[in-house]
Amino acid sequence: MTIVRSRAPLRLGLAGGGSDVPPYSDLHGGAVLNATINLSAFCTIQSNDDGQIRFVAADREEVFETTAEPRLDSSGELILHKGVYNRIVQDFNGGRPLSVTVTTFSDAPAGSGLGSSSTLVVAMVTAYAELLRLPLGEYDIAHLSFEIERRDLGLRGGGQDQYAATFGGVNFMEFHAGDHVIVNPLRVKTWILNELEASLILYFTGVSRESDNIIAEQMRNFASGNDRSLEAVHALKADAGAMKEAVLRGNLEDFALILGRSWEAKRRLASNISNPEIEAVLERARAAGAYSGKVSGAGGGGFIMLMVDPVRRMELLRTLNALPGRVVHFHFVSQGAHAWRL
Repeated sequence: MTIVRSRAPLRLGLAGGGSDVPPYSDLHGGAVLNATINLSAFCTIQSNDDGQIRFVAADREEVFETTAEPRLDSSGELILHKGVYNRIVQDFNGGRPLSVTVTTFSDAPAGSGLGSSSTLVVAMVTAYAELLRLPLGEYDIAHLSFEIERRDLGLRGGGQDQYAATFGGVNFMEFHAGDHVIVNPLRVKTWILNELEASLILYFTGVSRESDNIIAEQMRNFASGNDRSLEAVHALKADAGAMKEAVLRGNLEDFALILGRSWEAKRRLASNISNPEIEAVLERARAAGAYSGKVSGAGGGGFIMLMVDPVRRMELLRTLNALPGRVVHFHFVSQGAHAWRL
């Protein structure tokens, strides 16, 4: 019996999110700035000798079990687990079924805006790669994870989550036609990362949302030539480059300005990206000293990033702690997806 474990980090989408989503990225090219944090998705794969497949999402209390087959119906429950299994068996095991128990859990719920679903796929692919000793590099794992989620399973979205989880760290990513992605790791000085951690607060609204519907509207707006939506993505893409410069220079005043500006642009992508509850949190936060804020991910709920002078951090925390959601403490991490064998 072989046991393999893996973990992959979740990410904060700092700027440019939305420009990595087709058809915009294919037509205009996308640019995203993101950073991984110390919240992760985890996977354990245990080889079995009983000819059975067991998928367990421990955090969601969901279990799927069947006889080991070369291809599973990817509908119903645990479609991410099924999609990864199907592709691994097809591409790397000669179509021969694998008898395995795959157990997963994540530090953040699906729909939280931290890329948890894609990060879970990366964690599973990374674990299978270790189990089968596959010679897959970082770009290979990220692209395979992207294809499983976006093509095989037909789940809408961009590509930043898979690449962030695989590479780890602070990255400026470029997205081009034909699934051509360039990941540029940024060498950010330690004091700048420390100051960013002291200045950023992560607030979970308590609402997990289906990003698929939000992204679907966004994609329809692009395809229909909606000028308001198109110009908004142009602005988000430009903000990714501007925020990259602000981070590298340690200009956190500009960082805060760009964060707020990006939120205003992001709201124009689709009708349900913001809502009265999100706006109420942002209004209360600004009254308590926040310079700016932005929802991480597709929008509609999940996590809100807030930028504040560290001197007023406690004042803002007291305000947020009185609201229905919760503050989640974090720090930046540089290590991407990795696996180990027991």
